[in-house]
Amino acid sequence: MGEEVEAQMKRIEATKGVIGTLVVDPDGVPIRSTLDQSMTLQYAGQLRQLVILARSAVRDIDPQNDLSALRVRSKSNEIIVVTENNYLVIGIQKLPEPDVSMSREVGVLGSPLGIEYPGWLQKEGSDGY
Repeated sequence: MGEEVEAQMKRIEATKGVIGTLVVDPDGVPIRSTLDQSMTLQYAGQLRQLVILARSAVRDIDPQNDLSALRVRSKSNEIIVVTENNYLVIGIQKLPEPDVSMSREVGVLGSPLGIEYPGWLQKEGSDGY
């Protein structure tokens, strides 16, 4: 596992609210995880398939482009998948309880205003988008 992947893992694990992290190799085999074996295999298998579909969609739109990250948000968790040198670095973060005073207006990209992109995904010198 490369130094870039190790650095991503350390950044993810240090983030508040992270409940699990895993790394999946190019063959789809989980090689590092903080989850139990059953959850590790479930996340690795399902997210690998989702990344394959998302990567295909990105390349269909622009053949010179490639998928670098995938963000999936549910009611209680957010899953971020970062592709690094054909490895998948996956972080699962528990979302804070919703703030009922938060505006539900939708911004340009379709996400609710006020929601920040996770800091561990941002590269130095990037605003995250």
